[in-house]
Amino acid sequence: MKTRFGFAVIISFVLAALLALPGGAFAQDRRDVKVADEIGRVLRSYPRLTIFDDINASVENGAVAITGKVTMPYKKSDLEKRIAAIDGVRAVRNDIGVLPVSQYDDDLRYRVARAIYGNASFWNYAAMAYPPIHVIVDGGRVTLAGVVNSNVERMLARSLASGLGELSVKNDLRIDSETRTE
Repeated sequence: MKTRFGFAVIISFVLAALLALPGGAFAQDRRDVKVADEIGRVLRSYPRLTIFDDINASVENGAVAITGKVTMPYKKSDLEKRIAAIDGVRAVRNDIGVLPVSQYDDDLRYRVARAIYGNASFWNYAAMAYPPIHVIVDGGRVTLAGVVNSNVERMLARSLASGLGELSVKNDLRIDSETRTE
């Protein structure tokens, strides 16, 4: 009984808070969610993004901020144009960094990707249309970004990315359950 009562009280507080918001604020939040969904669709449909690129976007009142790293300069401008064309986007701040051209970095990217996606624990990810683990290499420094199912997979990916000639490995992988709570 206590649980139901507590749940009902929480619901009434949430409803009261939503009703207290100005009508425009709630509508703007819905528009921002709609814009964010469309940005996700645009990013997924952009054929030149690979596991060696990592892009993040945030939306607030129709203003979009895009960050991350890409391997080629044209990707930065292409993505900005595509996102700016989305209905509901009022402004775009493009903070995407372009990784320097380096044969060493390219070789290291492929070694790390082969080590991770060649491991039987990650074959299910390798078979996906959009593999969730991104390998960003900048000056011999490796950053793993994206989402995995468990902390064990996060640690295994970091371990597989080590000892391949890199200067350092930064593990920015998140667990799927962490992303659902955000």
